[in-house]
Amino acid sequence: MAATTLRGGKARMTSTSLDPAAPTLTPPTASTTAPPTPATYGVGARITLCPMTDRYVDVILGALADVTPDAAVEDVLTTSTSPVSTYIGGGEHAVVRRLVDLVTAAARCADGAHLSAHILLSRGCPGEVACELHSGPWASTDTLAVPDAGVRAWAEWSLYPLLDGAGGGEHMAPIMAAIDEAKASGLFHSADHYVTRLAGDVGAILALVGGAWLRTGAVVQHVTTHLTLSINSPTEVPK
Repeated sequence: MAATTLRGGKARMTSTSLDPAAPTLTPPTASTTAPPTPATYGVGARITLCPMTDRYVDVILGALADVTPDAAVEDVLTTSTSPVSTYIGGGEHAVVRRLVDLVTAAARCADGAHLSAHILLSRGCPGEVACELHSGPWASTDTLAVPDAGVRAWAEWSLYPLLDGAGGGEHMAPIMAAIDEAKASGLFHSADHYVTRLAGDVGAILALVGGAWLRTGAVVQHVTTHLTLSINSPTEVPK
């Protein structure tokens, strides 16, 4: 399985091997149907910014306003903000880059205050407001080239390959592959109940998480992943 690992803040492609005894997922036979667009396949994210400061309004609205649109990807992004979260829809690379930009802008606006960000990534259609269910899974051709953000964070990450029907229940194979990748990347800190704990640059963390989400989506149609980032936390990390 191809995997994006990071060394010295730079992403490169390597090969991830699973334990031979572990179950593996076999990619389905390629479909002759034209691949769906990100919109019809339900590719996107939701992010909620939580600044721990009485300036929270300025931090949240300032971060949303400060993000500079990337002309190369802006035409494929759809964004909308509700009272709870901001939705970002589009190609995987553009979505992940926008998440990095938002968290970085929020950290800058927070000016040293504790900030958390709750992120949900999803692809594969179920649960979308408007989406055409395509028979898949469909692998993405996007390459996640995410530069370091210059902001360090702690993170807790969970990956959910949502296998239905004839999926065979082999959901642990891509999860264990993602954990192995995290350990190889240098971002892995520890395992805890229901999460893998990471530490490092926000850009590197989201490149790792987004890459695992993409690769799992090559063999499982509906994949979601949850990530909580914590910046300037006052809490000591468990040993």
